[in-house]
Amino acid sequence: MNKKILLLGSGELGKEFVIAAKRLGQYVIACDAYAGAPAMQVADEFEVFSMLDGEALEAVVAKHHPDIIVPEIEAIRTERLYGFEEQGIQVVPSAKAVNYTMNRKAIRDLAAQELGLKTAKYFYAKSLDELREAADKVGFPCVVKPLMSSSGKGQSLVKSADELEQAWVYGCEGSRGDIKELIIEEFIRFDSEITLLTVTQKNGPTRFCAPIGHVQKNGDYRESFQPAPIRPDHLAEAQRMAAKVTEALTGAGIWGVEFFLSNENGVYFSELSPRPHDTGMVTLAGTQCLNEFELHAHAVLGLPIAEIEQYRMGASAVILSPIASKEQPRYRGMEDAVAEPDTDIRIFGKPYTKMNRRMGVVVCNAPNGSDMDALRDKCKAAAAKVEVY
Repeated sequence: MNKKILLLGSGELGKEFVIAAKRLGQYVIACDAYAGAPAMQVADEFEVFSMLDGEALEAVVAKHHPDIIVPEIEAIRTERLYGFEEQGIQVVPSAKAVNYTMNRKAIRDLAAQELGLKTAKYFYAKSLDELREAADKVGFPCVVKPLMSSSGKGQSLVKSADELEQAWVYGCEGSRGDIKELIIEEFIRFDSEITLLTVTQKNGPTRFCAPIGHVQKNGDYRESFQPAPIRPDHLAEAQRMAAKVTEALTGAGIWGVEFFLSNENGVYFSELSPRPHDTGMVTLAGTQCLNEFELHAHAVLGLPIAEIEQYRMGASAVILSPIASKEQPRYRGMEDAVAEPDTDIRIFGKPYTKMNRRMGVVVCNAPNGSDMDALRDKCKAAAAKVEVY
């Protein structure tokens, strides 16, 4: 059970996964394109290189001989993972899953065309002219996204043809990797959206966490809350869809499966991430028996997950940087932020700041049946007390 894990991507989600893995006695090498990344601060070893450089990735794998490779970001030369898998290295959840889900084109075609899941109408565009043609078919408003991106980067809500050129430029700029192709989809008039954390096991049934609601700004996560209100029939349908798509992608681990919910039109599959999800940081509030990072570690190692029990309600709110600086960031107001009961804070440990970069998160919990709006307000107020400078 003592495994050597190569973590590809060392941000805040990777850091929490390393902590979970270390508590289970594992050895972790954290990798990223810059030194001092959050997960590197708690790992046994680290490597700094571009994971889009296939030769560099091969060299690091050859150097460390890992038992398990855990991708935590999109900007990876993912096709190399098939070769590692053939060598007997466990890729999480699987090489197929990572290659499909790192590219919106592959996952959307799988979900809509092969599995028959309900999705928004969509087209692809490799040029501004193709984008304009697709917009004529989809209509306005519409949503434009890069095929490869994370945390909503490069995503636009386009309300008229005049905004298409700006959406094309923004989408290409927000694309990760070397793919310069966008997806354009109809705007679903939904009543709410959720993340359904789904856990696939090596030798056990698929498990589901309570649904997580979230708020985004410019496509980026700002707050999340659990459990999100959802109709029982909608929850059953979301679980059915999540189980179907994760089974098709194969492998063990946690998946962040996103859905739009419409009281009139039902449940729409939106996106899927084969790893812990940023909105799932709400589970750090102690909402369930194991947080999402612990669930991921257990599933990756083949430890059985008998059930996922919801202990209490939770909310999270991010701490953003108002400055851009290469200097080590400092923080004040933390003592005020955690002065209220059932409130905690995580500073990610990023070595420099960007404008509106996530630098930490505040999490709060309350007994089941409490006022969720009041809990969310409490959490946002606490996060607002922390200043990055």
